[in-house]
Amino acid sequence: MGVFVIRKQPNGNYNFIFTSRKGDAIFTSINCKQKDDCKVILQAIRNNLEIFTFTKKNPGKRKFLFRVSKGGFVLASSRVYTTELKLEKEVNYILTKAPKAEVLDFSEDEQLFAD
Repeated sequence: MGVFVIRKQPNGNYNFIFTSRKGDAIFTSINCKQKDDCKVILQAIRNNLEIFTFTKKNPGKRKFLFRVSKGGFVLASSRVYTTELKLEKEVNYILTKAPKAEVLDFSEDEQLFAD
């Protein structure tokens, strides 16, 4: 089961990552100034995945990635994969797991683990 993780960047912006059950990052969203904007994008991807476009890119030898976009606006980018087959497997994983994925919010200022 995949997981969406909302996080706050050091510059104050918010974004989310979609991770595999092993904890590997599959894709990362764009940065948003407001947490609510980040949540809207996350819920749209989670609930209406079929309206988004997955565009494959090959920026170099043995480098494959994809972007999630809507209306030409890129909302998320994947990590780099070494083969096109691995990229295809991850896209299929997203299509099956993202709609049921749990959402974890680690964007609060509280420290999770005290020193």
